[in-house]
Amino acid sequence: MSSIKDRQRAAARARLEKEMAERSAAARKRRQRQAIIGSALVVIVIAGAAFWIVNTVGADDSDEPANNAGAAPAGTVACTWNPEDAAGGGKVVDVGTPGPNAPNTGTATMTMSTTLGDIVATVDRAKAPCTAAAIEYLASKKFWDGTKCHRMVTEGIKVLQCGDPSAKGKGYRQTDGTGGPSFRYAEENLPTAATPPYPRGTIAMAKTQAPASTGSQFFIVYGDAQLPPDYTVLGKVTKGMEIVDKVAKAGTDNANQPGDGHPKQEIGIKSLLMAAA
Repeated sequence: MSSIKDRQRAAARARLEKEMAERSAAARKRRQRQAIIGSALVVIVIAGAAFWIVNTVGADDSDEPANNAGAAPAGTVACTWNPEDAAGGGKVVDVGTPGPNAPNTGTATMTMSTTLGDIVATVDRAKAPCTAAAIEYLASKKFWDGTKCHRMVTEGIKVLQCGDPSAKGKGYRQTDGTGGPSFRYAEENLPTAATPPYPRGTIAMAKTQAPASTGSQFFIVYGDAQLPPDYTVLGKVTKGMEIVDKVAKAGTDNANQPGDGHPKQEIGIKSLLMAAA
């Protein structure tokens, strides 16, 4: 009897050992597969990381400049200069165009040396960067040297207008006010919330009724002007308003209409300069 039980226990132990051996072998195989899979995943991750690094660095080295080719450097803004020709009837002076980017920080000093003395104004580059760049560029071309302030308005608004290059030459020739450079640009720094929009001492840019038609002509306000806020405010006169007052006091010849014509007191621009303040 005991021998039968012994054989039964031995058989049960053998089956258990076999099952344990089988389970152990199965577990070993699972660990081997997991190790193989894990190694493969590591290789894939490393390869993927290497691929990403190579391509990212490559993009930084080659693609990014191309994608950002039109982006303005820090401290500047991009400006658009639209070509202008004489087809519209104006007198266009070909001076090329300014660079594509303009500083938009700091201030500049604009000095007009006139036949009656110096008129000095402060220009805020942050508020009118493209306009300031256009003025500086034209000044570097001596664009206004030898020109005449061609318009005086004494009724309704009180402004002295200058900047037409067709009034250039000996004797400061008179002009019809249609001259300008070979490019136009958009208006900026419009005084939409100011009252009055154009107070005394303001220098603003003249334009046609069309948008983005600012050029080289500008006007100096000698009495608060209730103009629509469509004209770029370039800057503020800090010295020489008494010169403008003198011209205004002499009046206008009413060539355009009563209170609007050429200044009776001639005033010519000998030179115009822009320099960092």
